Amino acid sequence: MTDIKPLDHLRVLDMSRILAGPWCGQTFADLGAEVIKVERPGTGDDTRGWGPPFMVDADGNETDTAAYFLSANRGKKSVTVDITKPEGQNIIRKLVAECDILLENYKVGGLKKYGLNYESLSEVNPGLVYCSITGFGQTGPYSSRAGYDFLIQAMGGLMSVTGEAESKPGGGPQKIGVALSDILTGLYTVIGALSALAYREKTGRGQHVDMSLLDVTVASMANQAMNYLIAGKSPTTMGNAHPNIVPYEAYKAADHYIILAVGNDTQFRRFCEVAGRVDLADDDSYATNRNRVGNRDVLGPILNDIIAAKPRAFWLEELEKVGVPCGPINNLEQVFDDPHIKARGVRQEVNHPAVGALPTVANPIRFSESTIDYDRAPPLLGQHNVDVLQNLLGIDETTLSKLKDDDIV
Repeated sequence: MTDIKPLDHLRVLDMSRILAGPWCGQTFADLGAEVIKVERPGTGDDTRGWGPPFMVDADGNETDTAAYFLSANRGKKSVTVDITKPEGQNIIRKLVAECDILLENYKVGGLKKYGLNYESLSEVNPGLVYCSITGFGQTGPYSSRAGYDFLIQAMGGLMSVTGEAESKPGGGPQKIGVALSDILTGLYTVIGALSALAYREKTGRGQHVDMSLLDVTVASMANQAMNYLIAGKSPTTMGNAHPNIVPYEAYKAADHYIILAVGNDTQFRRFCEVAGRVDLADDDSYATNRNRVGNRDVLGPILNDIIAAKPRAFWLEELEKVGVPCGPINNLEQVFDDPHIKARGVRQEVNHPAVGALPTVANPIRFSESTIDYDRAPPLLGQHNVDVLQNLLGIDETTLSKLKDDDIV
């Protein structure tokens, strides 16, 4: 292991808020980049107030920083700048001259009136990689619309395949339990920005990266999208069942639910051996996945009865022995208490200036040579004004004081 971070040669200006952009910025920070988060003076990122729950200080008192904000802003430096004023716009231009990447999620054209759009800032820094994250992209008939994760999950098809079948009690479309369209867009934006940097290495030129939550959501429909394109039939909600694999869903054991995820015919036979029903594996109707999918309505009730006859512990232990994927359905308390999660170091702590030790969820990337350190907590609002504006940009103390008095920073 070395102290060299993969992206410690990069500086990112994060002008985004809420989740997709901040998630992208946090990923860059985890990988070693210097990420400067620009926030509104006095209020900051909207999600600072998106609670409860709120961060609690060492004395047990609730602070004004929500857990939501803490989830997506680790490792960043916070500076406050009022971009609606000419002095604030000038600060952004100076920062752009020192940065490799800019992240923003304003409405299409929203920054042009401040002279902070790509065309304007690329004149300041021709090598700038300018990433715009919007609900619907920079072009197209919906480009001027505001886009939120819930709306995008619906419009992008994700909700149409999520939820119990409409024919069953409680059936119908459901959103995913986290803002997955936002998260995926943040990750795709990292890929887009790094690709644009690779292009810059070859040409010396930066470029505008146009990221749309709707585009990302449709692209992430993966096999479901291809199921439609090939078959010409829209997939529907199927509860926990899989459209292309059987058995691959949740089953109620005698005491608790389990997940059974049989990925091939060999695993199905092993399951049948453990269940004492080898006859099912020998039956041509169920011997192959193709036939199991075609006969799922008949096989499903049979499997329900088999699994309901024994407790969860039996299935978890016996199927693990023969290599059939099977597991419990954990709540988050159980997740963080899981010995494997503990061994992988998924729960980390950072030292926060206001509360001391603050729990955080580790970045899932594991390097053989580099480390991801959790030594930079989500910032206080404007915590790094002096560090960035004075030390990086060279703004003297008197000018900085005046900017503060005028509510520019």
